[in-house]
Amino acid sequence: MRPERRQGGEADQIMAHGYRVDRGRQTASRYALLPLRVFLGVTFIYAGLDKLTDPAFLSDSGPGSIGELMHSVRDTAAIPALVDLALKDPSGFGHAIAFGELAVGIGTLIGLLARLAALGGALISLSLWLTVSWNTEPYYYGNDLAYLMAWSPLVLAGAAVLSVDAFLAERRRRRTP
Repeated sequence: MRPERRQGGEADQIMAHGYRVDRGRQTASRYALLPLRVFLGVTFIYAGLDKLTDPAFLSDSGPGSIGELMHSVRDTAAIPALVDLALKDPSGFGHAIAFGELAVGIGTLIGLLARLAALGGALISLSLWLTVSWNTEPYYYGNDLAYLMAWSPLVLAGAAVLSVDAFLAERRRRRTP
């Protein structure tokens, strides 16, 4: 159901869900998640590229490696079994995280399968929170939990504007009689 447009008073108002909303607030609401989408998209692209271009990180062992990181958090992780799984092939796990971050970042930034990309970002953040930053005291010093919470509005709302998803939805809508 499309909102009903009415002229009235000082501002052009739109009737939506039984409430009058002025056009400026309606526009602000539509674009409200865009800064979060851009931030998370760029951040995850950067994180993925940073990992893929750092040969020390992708090593099984040694200073700065994913293997060393996993060994260092093994005994303090909320779910040590996840760390054990990563330790079976630290380099493979590092590549999986890096490519996952890259895919999530690109999907989020351009709004392609945005809810799925956001779910992927939330799952990456959740896994890192339960393993790497679980022991951070106090909890709010760890960033993985904050990233997990930042992904949740995008999981729920997707990318309604300036996105491939919105473009495709509009195209489908125009084709439907």
